[in-house]
Amino acid sequence: MHTMLSSISDVYKSHPLFLHHKNPDLHSLQELPDSYAWAPSLEDSHHHHHGHTLSPGDDVVPPVIDLEDPNACVLIGHACKTWGVFQVVNHGVPGRLLDDVEFAGKSLFSLPPQQKLKAARSPDGAAGYGIARISSFFSKLMCDVVVEYEEAMKALAEKLTWLVLASLGISKQDIQWAAAGPNNNGQDNLKDASAVLQLNFYPTCPDPERAMGLAAHTDSTLLTILYQSAISGLQVSKEGAGWVTVPPIPGGLVINMGDLMHILSNGLYPSVTHRVMVNRTQQRLSVAYLYGPPTSVLISPHPKVVGPSRPALYRAVTWHEYLGTKAKHFNKALSCVQLCAPQNAMFAEGNDNHKNDNSNNNNNSVQVG
Repeated sequence: MHTMLSSISDVYKSHPLFLHHKNPDLHSLQELPDSYAWAPSLEDSHHHHHGHTLSPGDDVVPPVIDLEDPNACVLIGHACKTWGVFQVVNHGVPGRLLDDVEFAGKSLFSLPPQQKLKAARSPDGAAGYGIARISSFFSKLMCDVVVEYEEAMKALAEKLTWLVLASLGISKQDIQWAAAGPNNNGQDNLKDASAVLQLNFYPTCPDPERAMGLAAHTDSTLLTILYQSAISGLQVSKEGAGWVTVPPIPGGLVINMGDLMHILSNGLYPSVTHRVMVNRTQQRLSVAYLYGPPTSVLISPHPKVVGPSRPALYRAVTWHEYLGTKAKHFNKALSCVQLCAPQNAMFAEGNDNHKNDNSNNNNNSVQVG
């Protein structure tokens, strides 16, 4: 955790964020300030289907996966390939703990502005209170419930990462930066994996049609675990469907693939573009657990998803380096580390053929030209 915070702090010192407005008391706003009005670019509108949005009633929603299902690994692989996001139930995180962390978050954000601003984040800082920066993270709050929540998230993130990798045909022995020994919960550790907890609060908005809770983006992580309480607002971009609302499920957690998993899977499991809408009458709290490899480990397309018909699409990159690229180029960061574009039907074959493509392939190198 400390290593991760240091890494992010180093990146932000090189790319400070200077905002031209102060943190207002959003609870008392009667109308939306012009500085908070959202004006999406033409590129955003084109890429995201001109704002078309599907609600849960349209029967197009990310899959819900029971982690106690014997076929969970297969179901996760299909969800990662077709959506890049899914929800999990029977995940082992107590409902009591989800309620506790929601209460702690609401208590934090309900403090008077003067108290919250005592922990204001500096322009080049990684931790603290302030207006959301897509790649900024709180390290952790010094309270028992959040420490307990982090421990539960770490165990779940490790379990999910192994399931995602297994669905690609990648075993625990294939990940060099993974430790061999089990943790206290019987799961194999991912050695020195990095993770940070981020609490997001979206107050009621007097003009939600003109505002955006969080702009469209992908996460830089391997995967992100999101608890979104009972208030909807999260939307994901689905090819052919537009923006799809992810409905809150009692006790459920949203899992989305990040850019590093996109790279490691050689584009088989795309990082999902998502955004957050605001609400006129209801406040919303979400808790995101952003999970990745050790910040100094090179992540590249794994040999088991690279072969003659599937050249490596991305160069090797560390999370530390990629955060710097993300700070500079935002949603174009992934293309900055791309070696070549996917060929037509390159990924048409099923995951069962991954090993066949790589029987004589011992590295990630590829000639492009």
